[in-house]
Amino acid sequence: MRGYEELYVAFIYYFNIERDYFECHEVMEALWLEEGRNPIFQGLLQIAVGLYHHRNGNVSGSIKLFSQGIAKLEAQPDILHGIRLGKLVEESRVYTAKLNRLDEEPFEFYDLDIEITDPVLAGLVEEMKRNPPEKEE
Repeated sequence: MRGYEELYVAFIYYFNIERDYFECHEVMEALWLEEGRNPIFQGLLQIAVGLYHHRNGNVSGSIKLFSQGIAKLEAQPDILHGIRLGKLVEESRVYTAKLNRLDEEPFEFYDLDIEITDPVLAGLVEEMKRNPPEKEE
């Protein structure tokens, strides 16, 4: 996938740059519907929503969404759609394990990063950083 949908680039931008996981959900849901409900896009959306829920104190919701996202993404190739998907899945597994032990071993919310492997996608995200999209109201 060398030509990237603007919504996909926006998802990476909101995930890695803005850390706005609600907006990640908004743009990825639109792309997911547009692309025929692709389970890979749904899995990415669920990882973002897992972070959103944890940031907002909904631990059980976070565990549920992380688990659903991991289930959709774990059988995919390590590198897909210009990102290192395997690394995101592994980091999401670690996050979920920590969430499951939160009562015994509390930890502060932290962000995950999506590692971009395609220079074309990296350039598009950088361009979006210079000219941020307007959020839907």
